Amino acid sequence: MAKPYRYLLFAELSYAFEILRPLQAAALERGDEVAWFLNGPVPGNLLPGERLLRTTAEVRAFHPDAVLVPGNEVPLSFPGLKVQVFHGLGIEKKGHFRIRGMFDLFCTFGPLTTAPFEQLARQHGWFKVVETGWPKTDVLLRTAPAARAEGDEKRILYAPTFSPSLTSAPALAAGIAGIVARRPWRWTVKFHPKMAEEFAAPLRAIHADNYEIVSTTALAPLLQDADVLLTDTSSVAAEFMLLDKPVVAFRNRLPGPHLVNVDDPAALESSLEAALGGDDPSREARREYAHAMQPLRDGRSSERVLDAVEAMLATGRGDLKRKPLSLLRRFKYWRKLR
Repeated sequence: MAKPYRYLLFAELSYAFEILRPLQAAALERGDEVAWFLNGPVPGNLLPGERLLRTTAEVRAFHPDAVLVPGNEVPLSFPGLKVQVFHGLGIEKKGHFRIRGMFDLFCTFGPLTTAPFEQLARQHGWFKVVETGWPKTDVLLRTAPAARAEGDEKRILYAPTFSPSLTSAPALAAGIAGIVARRPWRWTVKFHPKMAEEFAAPLRAIHADNYEIVSTTALAPLLQDADVLLTDTSSVAAEFMLLDKPVVAFRNRLPGPHLVNVDDPAALESSLEAALGGDDPSREARREYAHAMQPLRDGRSSERVLDAVEAMLATGRGDLKRKPLSLLRRFKYWRKLR
């Protein structure tokens, strides 16, 4: 019997838990060992039974075979393969395809991400690329949404991004307040963990029975519950499209026929009304986009990530070049984690 693999889950922001826990579940089901290292989130975010390593010395003693990372960076001094599993489907964001010289393996979602990363792999030569699907979507695709009573009010999830240049919050807050007051639609607002309070404050000032701001880190139930997603240039749009439901986006950085793009806040209400009423001109383009983003919809992406890791562990780095030294990034984590 093969010895169990050891996986380290590296979390720097709260959204990492929803991405990494499906990987943890898949690894434990195989009989592997799993531990967490939190560089930012407090230990209270962990669930009973989840193992926490608090120091770099404990990480070295655990000696992981692979470190699974949903962020952009990882301490290069940690043992094991460094595996990028990504923090979002937002290929529109700057930096999604930036190569920082830190990862041995990139686990991509589908053709829209696989092809660019394969080209980068040929260019740089020090990492592999395997198309696996995104682990975070496993729960989304394998869990049935909660039952809805016939005649329930329509539900809108508003999930703006945090970037000052891209967030819709300042432009839409007043309009949303008016819509909340006029319409019976039920609103749920989910801020990005990095959202600046100056942008969130006008939305927090809205108070109504049909309006709620949630702080949960679990996004999948919110996506399943909503009829329409309102966002901007957030990667949550692509997640929602995997459920074949319409997205209304405010000034999306790369608009296309797969979403309903709104440039004028005055047009927001009518766009939401049309989408909630079934007037959905984006349907076919959205399905094509979602397929290109992630064609693997069986909810088994975590298993494929582990398969890819095991395959690389079995063969080693082979003819891959040595990774760059990345001295500045090494020093950053040395100073922070020593």
